[in-house]
Amino acid sequence: MFENKNTPLQGAGVMYQIYPRSFQDIDDDGVGDLRGITKRLDYLKDLGVNSIWLSPIYPSPMKDFGYDISDYTSIDSLFGSLEDFDELVKQAHARDIKIVMDYVINHTSEEHKWFIESKSSRENPKRNWYIWRDPKPNGEPPNNWISMFGGSAWKLDETTNQFYLHTFLTEQPDLNWRNPEVKQAMIDILRFWIDRGVDGFRTDAFAHVFKDPEFRDEPLNPDWRPGRWDYTKFIHSLTQHHPDLYLLYEYFDQVFNDYPDRQLFMISEDYAGLDNLRWHHDHSNPDRFAPINIRFSQLHWDAQTIRQFVEEYETRLKPHEWPNHALSNHDVVRISDRAGSHQIRVAAMLQMTLRGMPIIYYGDEIGMHDTDIPQAQIHDPVSKQTNRPGRDPERTPMQWANQPGAGFTNGEPWLPIAKDYNVFNVDIEQHDPSSVLSLYKRLIQLRAEIPALVYGSYESNNLSTIDVYCYHRRLDDQELLIALNMSYKDQTIKLDVHNYDCVLNTDNSLNCSVRNGYLFLKPHEGVILRKVSSEQN
Repeated sequence: MFENKNTPLQGAGVMYQIYPRSFQDIDDDGVGDLRGITKRLDYLKDLGVNSIWLSPIYPSPMKDFGYDISDYTSIDSLFGSLEDFDELVKQAHARDIKIVMDYVINHTSEEHKWFIESKSSRENPKRNWYIWRDPKPNGEPPNNWISMFGGSAWKLDETTNQFYLHTFLTEQPDLNWRNPEVKQAMIDILRFWIDRGVDGFRTDAFAHVFKDPEFRDEPLNPDWRPGRWDYTKFIHSLTQHHPDLYLLYEYFDQVFNDYPDRQLFMISEDYAGLDNLRWHHDHSNPDRFAPINIRFSQLHWDAQTIRQFVEEYETRLKPHEWPNHALSNHDVVRISDRAGSHQIRVAAMLQMTLRGMPIIYYGDEIGMHDTDIPQAQIHDPVSKQTNRPGRDPERTPMQWANQPGAGFTNGEPWLPIAKDYNVFNVDIEQHDPSSVLSLYKRLIQLRAEIPALVYGSYESNNLSTIDVYCYHRRLDDQELLIALNMSYKDQTIKLDVHNYDCVLNTDNSLNCSVRNGYLFLKPHEGVILRKVSSEQN
């Protein structure tokens, strides 16, 4: 693969997100583990990814499936041991694959030793490691702040007669990052994993970390209506995107400075709009940090909407800044369900040909769908505690083979395996040159072969229509045209020049229909064309 030392990894690489519970089970307890991930590294290497992001694998009571951490410097026995982790890092690095850890910074588990101490008395030295407030005179919570999981964000501890703040579950008390001791403890956690060989981090719930120090009530949302998500009843101007968040990037940058020989990087979770994505870029070193762009999960899937978002994002980026593009993750409906099965190939081509780093969610490369979860098998607290759809459907086991357990486990899987595993699985698709998996492999390979797809400029053009999204990627004498039919109808595009060659079709072939200066696209078809110089004609 070509390499430019002046380009940050997040610009040149392809990241693959693994939900460890659901990737590969080695000990047949129905839950994925670290040795299972190590077993599948050759698959990931063959796919062409440069880094893997692991959702939390720390010790946890699993109230929120690992995002409630009870020990930041160990591995939950469900997934294995520190020795298993070290072996994973070693084997991944041997294949030039970097390891990215989930870094949960807003809260811990209520079972973390810090919180156990903090809760023990008002005089405990760790009392101020979390956010405690007295009740109002009438005994009510300190203010109207609301939890993402429903109800007040304050939980009364009757022993000390104070409320603690929990932005998420009551079992997930918020850390007080305004306390220098908390900051130092969390920084030490970064160093622990970097020293163990970790190459990067994904920060969870970044936008929530600093809150209004005056604890004022948040304003009501005038657009809220009964029946909508309770959390949207308020405008969260005091508990999200607080101006002090920039301090986090200063802290993390200082840590990374201590490792000048390491290409460390961090991506940050933020579901807000372009203004907040711009904020992240403004306050961080572009060689090391970037917000995760998951906005595609919130947009209607049509050519005009997607084009408008990409172009507005690109206009807000400076030349040295890099976007990234995630189509799915462990918290949102899979792209195959949002865009529809017919559009999964177009979505893959879009993700792999836009400027910046693609982030693939496990299973998207084989076209996995969300899976219906029977009521008795629901695990996600979102389903149990709110009126929102749960996240279990997009967390079901990876489909490796057409056999019982889908090649994921010989035991009883922790979530049901999709009924279509006999059609959408790695074993079948890796031998089918027209499969979604084969398309992903070829697209990733093209990024390695054609520098314009990584380092080239993104340029929109007037070839786009209401149903077709077209754009150029240019670098020096290389010029590519990507045309994506995001409709169920045949489309005809009059090309700006006649001399284009076919690089790839979404059926993973070279069968692009270009005749007499026109491009003919079948429904749900995408193509990559290369401009041919006059000297080559």
